[in-house]
Amino acid sequence: MPAAADSPKPAKKRRNPNPWIKRFKSPIHNNGLFAAKTIPAGTQVIEYVGEKITKKESYLRAVVRVDQAQRSGAAAVFIFELNSKHDVDGSVRWNPARMINHSCQPNCETRIIKGHIWIVALREIEPGEELSYDYGYDIEHWEEHPCRCGHPDCVGYIVRHDQRKKLKHLLKELKKKSEGKSGEK
Repeated sequence: MPAAADSPKPAKKRRNPNPWIKRFKSPIHNNGLFAAKTIPAGTQVIEYVGEKITKKESYLRAVVRVDQAQRSGAAAVFIFELNSKHDVDGSVRWNPARMINHSCQPNCETRIIKGHIWIVALREIEPGEELSYDYGYDIEHWEEHPCRCGHPDCVGYIVRHDQRKKLKHLLKELKKKSEGKSGEK
């Protein structure tokens, strides 16, 4: 029999410090965060954390990451606007909130509370339900952000709620132009 020092030690179980969430493969995109138990409406579910950076540094990092994402198909930027002077670069491994996917019909929203970015439940979220929020992207670069949420009202691209009607109209116009050109041949 081997000495106790020679026997393999059981692997340490990684403890999830946040009782509200579990990470699983997402039907929306890659991995996602899911409710580990019922989350009441208004709950501050998880903080979006990372390196606090200036707007200038944020821009420089974003340009590089968008380029990398377009070439690789990987997730993109993970930079979150904090205030008029700073952003939070949440691309760090210790930020599980970066895995929350966008949805056109979200169950969470983001709130800046005393200089911290929180993901807050908009309604009661059932155990096993994927957490999501509206990423709030501007319509300016809509083609770069396809949406995979699958909601019936999804316009197919990630743009903030108040610009979806405008994008729907734009897509309709582009379709008409495309059909007109193909009918001319």
